[in-house]
Amino acid sequence: MKRFGLVGFPLSHSFSKKYFEKKFEKLGLSNTHRYDLLEVEYLKDFPSLWERYPDLEGVNVTIPHKINIIPFLDMLDASVHKVSAVNVVKKQGNKLVGYNSDIFGFRVSLENWMNELGLAHVPPALILGSGGASLAVQTVLTDLRVDYEIISRRTESADYLYTALIKEPHLMAEHPLIINTTPLGMYPVVKDGPPIPYDKVTPDHLLFDLIYNPQETLFMKQGADRGAKTRNGLEMLKLQAEKSWQIWNE
Repeated sequence: MKRFGLVGFPLSHSFSKKYFEKKFEKLGLSNTHRYDLLEVEYLKDFPSLWERYPDLEGVNVTIPHKINIIPFLDMLDASVHKVSAVNVVKKQGNKLVGYNSDIFGFRVSLENWMNELGLAHVPPALILGSGGASLAVQTVLTDLRVDYEIISRRTESADYLYTALIKEPHLMAEHPLIINTTPLGMYPVVKDGPPIPYDKVTPDHLLFDLIYNPQETLFMKQGADRGAKTRNGLEMLKLQAEKSWQIWNE
């Protein structure tokens, strides 16, 4: 049996297991491949996973471990050096190698959306959050030469705090694209959302939420109610999952 899985905590929101089970069924691999949800609250328990499951060949990594998992790995792919966050781990011999497929997934999904909207360029952006997913978004926007500002609850990892969006309304006006990289609004806490001044959202805004469960988050609904275009993270999930599969099979 070839085993794969998802490492993070909590994992009740994840569609990854169903996604890969359907993929294995489609490829005729259901009897030889499996994908498990491997809840790891503390990363000190990560190495023991590979002892507990000797047939484990690779894992995806999600909230909240994408950054702090790096010291537990033996090697890092070039994709990780660009972003300093890992969401794919592959076992090569007795070595664990870290990769980042979020960069690929977000970039393709973002470019697809811009094409659907008929936009030639990605507009200036506000990135909500400063964790591992945010780092991937920052890398993509930098590569695309898009101006952006990071909004967070912590001053050491942000250009502005959330309160600045109220005190400095020009920030919302000058950055039509708003990208939520935080877990705020993710199942099961669906009544939560990033604390931005939604009354400043206009039909000129584009709201991209990396969350895919629920399909429409509070962040997206608040934007849609004010005429903004919205997109969730489901396509990004599928794209990065396919990239993960490619990495595990190289």
